[in-house]
Amino acid sequence: MAKRVFIPLCTGFEEMEAIILIDVLRRGNVEVVSGGKSKDPILASRKTLHLADKIFSEIIPDDFDAILLPGGLEGTRQLMNDPEISRILKSFQTKNKMIGAICAAPNVLRNLDIITGEDPYTAFPSNEDLTKGKGGKYTGQRIESYNNIHTSIGPGSAFEFALYILEKLEGKDVMEKVKLGLHLPK
Repeated sequence: MAKRVFIPLCTGFEEMEAIILIDVLRRGNVEVVSGGKSKDPILASRKTLHLADKIFSEIIPDDFDAILLPGGLEGTRQLMNDPEISRILKSFQTKNKMIGAICAAPNVLRNLDIITGEDPYTAFPSNEDLTKGKGGKYTGQRIESYNNIHTSIGPGSAFEFALYILEKLEGKDVMEKVKLGLHLPK
């Protein structure tokens, strides 16, 4: 049975991070469901329009193996303030399911105390602290994993992160096959 992943898209999300995650995982036969606040087109950070597969309120966390949050400063702010996303993330945390976040989005996890204390994480290095006083120990690595929480630094690490997540979900053989077909630099 194919793994299922939920990727929420809010106004201002970083296109490369979301679309590369969706594309790479789907190439690896992972069922990816994107979500939005409504059925309206979603304006991303670089002013491209996108349609989500479902709306947040339709998402049943038990139906998914992982949730992955794309970054983008405005998209991250939107995720941080959405009660449906908070509910879904808390459900994933309670059931110890995979949670991933890239770029600014690890701040959503810090804000909800999913990343706390000395938990290692990485994120886009920004002067703007979206979660003043919240925990976690910033490492600056391209990808950081701790328990079932996986974080990545930004748009330039999107392929690495997507392949990393694919390997976690479907194994090294599937990941290597997808990677080969992408013709990424060595």
